[in-house]
Amino acid sequence: MQSAALQLSAAVSSLTFALVTGISSLLGLGPALTMIAAALTAQPAGRMMDRAGRIPVLVGGFFAGALGTLLLALGSLWHSPLAAIPGFVPLGVAGATGSLTRAAAGDMYAPAHRARGIAYVMFGSVFGAILGPTVFAPIFRGRDVSAESLLVPWLAGSAMLLLAAILVMNVRPDPKRIAEAIEKSLGITGSVPAPAAPLSEILRRPGAVPAVLASVVSFAVMATVMNLTGYVMVQHHHHPQHFVFPVIGAHVLGMYLLMPLVGMIVDRVGRRETLAAGLALLGISAAGLNWFDSIIATAVLLFGLGLGWNASFVAATTQLADISTAAERGKLLGFNDFVAGVTASVFLIGGGLALDARGVTVLALGAAIVAIAPIPFLLLGSRRAYTVAPTGGESA
Repeated sequence: MQSAALQLSAAVSSLTFALVTGISSLLGLGPALTMIAAALTAQPAGRMMDRAGRIPVLVGGFFAGALGTLLLALGSLWHSPLAAIPGFVPLGVAGATGSLTRAAAGDMYAPAHRARGIAYVMFGSVFGAILGPTVFAPIFRGRDVSAESLLVPWLAGSAMLLLAAILVMNVRPDPKRIAEAIEKSLGITGSVPAPAAPLSEILRRPGAVPAVLASVVSFAVMATVMNLTGYVMVQHHHHPQHFVFPVIGAHVLGMYLLMPLVGMIVDRVGRRETLAAGLALLGISAAGLNWFDSIIATAVLLFGLGLGWNASFVAATTQLADISTAAERGKLLGFNDFVAGVTASVFLIGGGLALDARGVTVLALGAAIVAIAPIPFLLLGSRRAYTVAPTGGESA
């Protein structure tokens, strides 16, 4: 449900802002507000997950997203920036808490199988990639590009996020309880779970900084290109608006379709190597948008962009889950998402300004350079493997 709603947000957030406000030069500001809200929500949500469990936080986030999409629907209908712009904020809250689903996924598997486990859970998003174009493409087919045409899609997105909240409410037991049971069975914690270490201490553990850096860069590049592609296709390449959804659908398929395979590769090949490969694919795919503008080529490049993020996401998440306990995992992933969200917000605003002033070339090549820049740091850094050891100690 979330991935289907994500496609709508990626495809029309920038268009919604531009059509409702009439300010095309700041088209990146709408999705940037969503990213900023997600960034500011991520760390508090992660800490709350560590205290109250995963389910209550996820449910609250999805309800917030349903409210945000409803505001965007009303703002589009009324041509009201006062209604639409606030809607981007709770949509970001839903994105932040939904992203922390991977904390719940990491909870349910022992370290040796964690990457595959995370991939299995996130694989559900593939069905959203199919559902999104199935629902939204017919809604836009044959319609003029206007603010009013966005009413029904945003309402459908609201219904999807509401359904997501209802589904999560019925998950039993809370995955955090599973993680605590696994840690106890492996001797990582005793009968009473050890207290969580401070975030500053967790970030000093081997592998933490490279994983955070790669995760932040991959998300910022992916989110910027994904959110601006719809505007590029409609306003720069003059494709009909309904073709945006198959392209974004291809992107979401790239993000999630091969996750089980990627999870197996991460467990076998290694976290760091997969991170570097993912960033390289991100850079190649982003750069390709400068030379190819057909619908099919754009879909292929967006698939590659999603697959590059997929590899980086699974490897980074697994590495961060390996170096944290159940009492620390939400906090660490929340911090990672906070930094990634702030970075992506800055990239989105800058990317929108660059796109409006200089065209697609600056956006595509700039994103590619940023994506490949961390690769030498990843490959040349320390290769010590770190996991949380029995009785709460550290193993490097």
